[in-house]
Amino acid sequence: MRNIRLQTLGVLAAASLFCGASSQAIASNSPEHIERVVDEAIRPLMKQYDVPGMAVAVAVEGRRYVFNYGVASKESGKKVGDETLFEIGSISKTFTATLASYAQARGDLSLSDMASQHMPALAGTSFDGISLLDLATYTAGGLPLQFPASVTDQNEMIAYFKGWRPSYAAGTHRLYSNPSIGLFGYLAAKRMAEPFDDLMEKTLFPGLGLARTHISVPEQRMGDYAHGYSKAGKPVRVNPGVLDSEAYGVKTTAADLIRFVEANIDGVALDDTLQRAIAATHTGYFKVGDMTQGLGWEMYPYPVDLKQLLGGNSPEVSFKPNRVTRLDPPLPPRDDALINKTGSTNGFGAYAAFVPAEHIGVVILANRNYPIPARVKAAYQILTELQRAAASAP
Repeated sequence: MRNIRLQTLGVLAAASLFCGASSQAIASNSPEHIERVVDEAIRPLMKQYDVPGMAVAVAVEGRRYVFNYGVASKESGKKVGDETLFEIGSISKTFTATLASYAQARGDLSLSDMASQHMPALAGTSFDGISLLDLATYTAGGLPLQFPASVTDQNEMIAYFKGWRPSYAAGTHRLYSNPSIGLFGYLAAKRMAEPFDDLMEKTLFPGLGLARTHISVPEQRMGDYAHGYSKAGKPVRVNPGVLDSEAYGVKTTAADLIRFVEANIDGVALDDTLQRAIAATHTGYFKVGDMTQGLGWEMYPYPVDLKQLLGGNSPEVSFKPNRVTRLDPPLPPRDDALINKTGSTNGFGAYAAFVPAEHIGVVILANRNYPIPARVKAAYQILTELQRAAASAP
């Protein structure tokens, strides 16, 4: 049912999730132990939710482990492998945030800029008083989760934004929104004077060392692109839409996504501008309950319990407007935080979580959109068991 690959990451501090651990923990978190821990979390989940295929990657104690389960296509029977591409849905927003943060680090823009400064067509609209930061953190004033069905091209997008009226003052309420962070990425790309997709494919992904990560899957890689499966069990893939690349367009492998997580944990091997850009995405700007909103990423004080993590990833936070507490000054990036993001499309479900202070992270990719609480619980179980092994080491 599964195959496993171990990759050396280079020298990292020995890590555990919920308490500090010395390098003596390495023996207890052996490849065999990690395999068992992942199996115990993933096999029941796949059975309960009828998930055809999954890829899980774990970064722990200086190494990366990749575990593959099930099939990428029920029709062909092709198994999930190291090259299998999954849609990661809204985890794409963390890449968009990284690109925009890179633009800020280069001096192309400031998060305090008003949105209309970078799109003259929006001058004289509500976007004169909505900053790039408001767009990035879903606090623009109530932009919806999705565009109306009538918005199918750029001209209709601009017309929609020109006619939109906020329900709340900017910076007072958070309502999770693809048009909001999508516009953020779109405007960042305009300031960088290149198409968004090109910036991702030719600048950001190569800069991160991600050779198997795409917005548009190349023809030669289509054989590795998993089929997602709808609630009815039909094969599906993401439909094109306005600002789809910016909001939910990334397709990647488990190995590449855990590499991105590792860059967020410790980007010392990256160029200085990209290091600063990634670190800046961990800045906290608003509080919503126990969750702190960064750029793309959502963060919790470390250690965190499962109830807090589930609360921050609940429908109440994801789909309803929530009054926010502005952090003034913003909370600087912290290593003692659990940082996470979920992602879904009609046929895929994904989750990524990591703790910089402990140099540990996990990504879970699936070709079915199964419930978010199940993803969070599985990741929490994996990381907790790794911690227990580390804590019990002599």
